Amino acid sequence: MFSAELSSARGRALTRGIARRCGGNRGRARALVLAGLICAAQGAGAGAADGLASGAESPPAATGSVAATGGPAVAADASPSAADEQRFAVHAQATYVDQQTNDFRSPYHGPNSLTAGSGRESTDLTLFLGARPWRGAEIWINPEMDQGFGLDDTLGLAAFSSGAAYKVGSDAPYFRLQRAFIRQTIDTGGGRENVQGTANQLAGPHSLDRWVLTVGKISVPDIFDTNQYAHDPRNDFFNWAAIDAGTFDYAADSWGYTVGAAAERYLGSWTYRAGVFDLSTIPNSADLEPGLHELQADVEIEKRYGLLGQTGRALLTVFYNRARMALLDQAIALGLATGTPPDPADVRQYHSRMGVSFDLEQPITDDAGLFARVGKAGGNTEVYEFTDIDRAVAVGGSLQGLRWHRPDDTIGVALLDDGISAEREEYLNLGGLGILVGDGKLPHPGAEQVLETYYRLGALSWLHVSLDYQYVKNPAYNRDRGPVSIYGVRVHAQF
Repeated sequence: MFSAELSSARGRALTRGIARRCGGNRGRARALVLAGLICAAQGAGAGAADGLASGAESPPAATGSVAATGGPAVAADASPSAADEQRFAVHAQATYVDQQTNDFRSPYHGPNSLTAGSGRESTDLTLFLGARPWRGAEIWINPEMDQGFGLDDTLGLAAFSSGAAYKVGSDAPYFRLQRAFIRQTIDTGGGRENVQGTANQLAGPHSLDRWVLTVGKISVPDIFDTNQYAHDPRNDFFNWAAIDAGTFDYAADSWGYTVGAAAERYLGSWTYRAGVFDLSTIPNSADLEPGLHELQADVEIEKRYGLLGQTGRALLTVFYNRARMALLDQAIALGLATGTPPDPADVRQYHSRMGVSFDLEQPITDDAGLFARVGKAGGNTEVYEFTDIDRAVAVGGSLQGLRWHRPDDTIGVALLDDGISAEREEYLNLGGLGILVGDGKLPHPGAEQVLETYYRLGALSWLHVSLDYQYVKNPAYNRDRGPVSIYGVRVHAQF
C-alpha cells in the first residue's frame, strides 16, 4: 500500500536507472513513462482505501473469480453483516517488463521466428474502479494504458515468454478499456464469511453457498483455470504456458479480453462454472464477432480438499469453440495441389474445436506450494485465439522468503513441455504459419520445452522487482534452432 509520495530525488534516480537499462533516447522516453506511472500510482494510493497486500496483485476472489488473478480470498468472521459491504474501491498497478534473447543458433529464419540477440519491453498502467449499486452487486471498469511489444512482436515461441505482452503493440502509449462488467452474488446459505477487498473485488460478507453471475467484458482466465502460484504475469511466472494451460484456446481479442457471461455455483467444497463468450472475427483478430455468432463455451468443475494441513484445489476445465476455422489437412491438401504454402484462410468453414485441461494447486506450508497443469486439444483444427499448442504439461512451485528473513520475496521454478499434432507439424513444415510460430519449414520437429525461474524482490510494500530466466529447447518445435536463453526484468507497483 502506498503511504507517502515518491520523492522527486528518488523518482529522478529511478528514471536514470531505467534509462540506462533501456539505452538511447527512446529508452529514456520509456523510462520517463514508467517512472511517471509509478509516481502517479503512488500519489493516487496515498488517498485510496486499503487494497492489495504486497504479496499479490489480486488474491483469488471468493464471491466470483473475476479478479486480476482469480480464485478465493476470504477472512473468517463470526458474524459478518451487510453493513460491512464496501461501497467503492480504487486500485491501480503499473508494470514494466524488459526481455532479451541470447545469440542462439539460428541457421534459418521464417516469418514467425524468434530473433537471436534481440530485446523488447512493455509497460502498462491499469486502474480498477469499482462500485456497489445494490446489495450483492458490483460494477467494475479497468481503463488501461499500454506501450511496447513482446519479443519479435509476440512471435517465435508457442509458450511465449511474457504474459505482460499483447499480440499488438505501439512505441507510443495508447489507452483501452480492458474490462467493464457487472457481477451479482446471490447468497443461498451454508454459513457466512467475509470476502477481502482486492482489485476487481469489493469487500463484504457472503454465504459459503452462493451463485455468482458475471456479464460484460472480461478475460476468460479471470474466472477459469485460476491458480494462486502460476496465473499472474505481473507477480509470478512470465510464460504463457505457465500462467494458463497452453492448450486452453480461450476466447479473446488480441489483448486477451472478450464479451460474454458466466455463472458460478459454490456448494460446500465444490464449485461449478459455465460461460459463453464471443470469439474474434477471424482467428487471432483484434476485433470480436458480436452476438455469439462465433462463440466459445466453457465448463469447469472445482474441488477443494484438505492435504498436509492445507487446502488444495483441483480443477477440470473444458472449452468448446464453434467458428469459421480451417481443418489443417484440407489446408495442406490445397497447398500441395496449388504448389503454395498452406493458407487456412482458403478453407475456413464452420468447425468445432474442443480441449480439456486439469489444474492442481497444492500448498505445502503457509509459505510454499506446488502447481501442475496438463491439457489436450484438437490437433487437426486451426488454433483460434491463444497459441499453437495441442498438448501441454506444466509443473512447478514457489517459495516465499520467510526462511531467509525476506517475507515479501518469492522464488519460483516451472518446467513446461508442449507439443503439437502430426498434422500441425506437416502444416508448419510446408511453410504454414500458426498464431505465434512458423519458421518457414520444420524438417526436424520436437517438443518445445521450457525451464523458467524467477526471483521477486519486495523492494517496498508497494513495489516489487523481479529477475526472470527462461531456457527454451526447440523453440517453435524446431530442433534446428536454439536452445534459447531469455533474460527478463520486471518492475511492478500496486495499491
